[in-house]
Amino acid sequence: MRQAIVAGIAVLCIALGLWGLEAPRSGLAISHDRVGDTPVTVMRLPDAQGPVAVIAHGFAGSRQLMAAWQLSLARAGFITVSFDFEGHGRNPVPMSGDVTSIDGTTRLLMEETARVTDYATALPGAEPRVALVGHSMASDVVVRQGLADDRVAAIVGISIFSQAVTSEEPRNLLMLNGAWEGALRTEAQRVMAELGVGEGETVGTPGDGFARRAEAVPLVEHVGVLYAPSGIAAGIDWIAASFGLVPQAGLVSLGPWILLTLSGVVLLVWPLARLLPEGRAPWHPGRMQFWAMAVLPAVLTPGLLSLFETRFLPVLVADYLALHLALYGALVLAGAAWAGGLPARRGLLLGLGLAVYGIVVFGGVMDRYVGSFFPHPGRAVVMLAILPGAVLAMLADAVLLEAARAALWRRIVARGMFLISLGIAVALDFERLFFLIIILPVIGLFYLSYGMMGRFVGKRTGSAVAMGVGMGVILGWALGVTFPMFDPGV
Repeated sequence: MRQAIVAGIAVLCIALGLWGLEAPRSGLAISHDRVGDTPVTVMRLPDAQGPVAVIAHGFAGSRQLMAAWQLSLARAGFITVSFDFEGHGRNPVPMSGDVTSIDGTTRLLMEETARVTDYATALPGAEPRVALVGHSMASDVVVRQGLADDRVAAIVGISIFSQAVTSEEPRNLLMLNGAWEGALRTEAQRVMAELGVGEGETVGTPGDGFARRAEAVPLVEHVGVLYAPSGIAAGIDWIAASFGLVPQAGLVSLGPWILLTLSGVVLLVWPLARLLPEGRAPWHPGRMQFWAMAVLPAVLTPGLLSLFETRFLPVLVADYLALHLALYGALVLAGAAWAGGLPARRGLLLGLGLAVYGIVVFGGVMDRYVGSFFPHPGRAVVMLAILPGAVLAMLADAVLLEAARAALWRRIVARGMFLISLGIAVALDFERLFFLIIILPVIGLFYLSYGMMGRFVGKRTGSAVAMGVGMGVILGWALGVTFPMFDPGV
């Protein structure tokens, strides 16, 4: 009875969540196209005419991540176009150029934004007046492109940082940062201080020559700011005022519905796992064995890899991460073998089943509503390269966690040391491995979602292999679709 109740709650969460996510699309004309190799999504009311909003995602993002903004602007009456930057999402062309030079990668991304803008202003009913919206990495791109393109009448920078922003340029700029983005808020405050005002105050009037405002969106960080209704409302009002328009009611809130849907998908695994036969208790390492296996591999891995060249994939830092995962996992499992605790192979098929559920069901929700999760064929090599290391690392995780039956303090130490290991790697080669910091939210989401699904299966079956293989395949897949493709030689 308890299983049936939980299953019913999970299905209800999924159904309600999907309804909430699909409802804002109703009544919109939504189409997908390509501008050269760049995938684009157009959203608009069927009779919309007027200015265009071009919406750009940040580093390691994709069009889906900007859906709350695009849906809101489209329902407010604007013709909207979002796109996948080179190297991101389903764009098959890798990023290229010098990432440290404005005339390198940034210039190429500006040119891509210009091509999408040309496409957007040629759509039926579109005027040659454009608002650019950009998050994080794209905030710098849209600021610089706005300065170079006379059609751009308004810019909204989300989680913004751009050295091109001065007290005079760009002429019309709204800077939105999450209240928990300390460094970015400080920079925006510095920019406003040059005009003699503070955060939350407006200089000038949008659409009247010069306007500037910095605003902190309450209770959100670098990703949450994209879903915060107050931030989206501020952006809509700013863009509408810039064009002398009164927006239609268009505010869309997707965050709660995404959380509800994904929570239901995760929760559904519990009653499904309860249908499996209960397994015997896994190997329990002694206290000293556990500390040795949790700490030594985490410390040794970044130190050993720092002695070798680790570049072999056309993806920023993914090649290093593949080796880090593999070496860390191998060292932990070697310690388990030495202590006589290497897990038996039972549970392999269960692990593969968990991986299929995670990729198809959870991943399907992610791909439609959160971020690109089903890759183009060009990513296959990257995903296959990451997969072995991810499986080894997650097998090691499952052994240390005793297939989710370990004490809470052991689970915290094991996973905390793995994150510390990545932190040590960044500290040893900050210039190259800085982008590893980008995956911390990915790993956090992984532990909260896939980690919970693996916990349900592992705790029921007692199989470290089922838990480790399932989570490893999913982790390899998730990392393979997250990192931007990059080829400096293109």
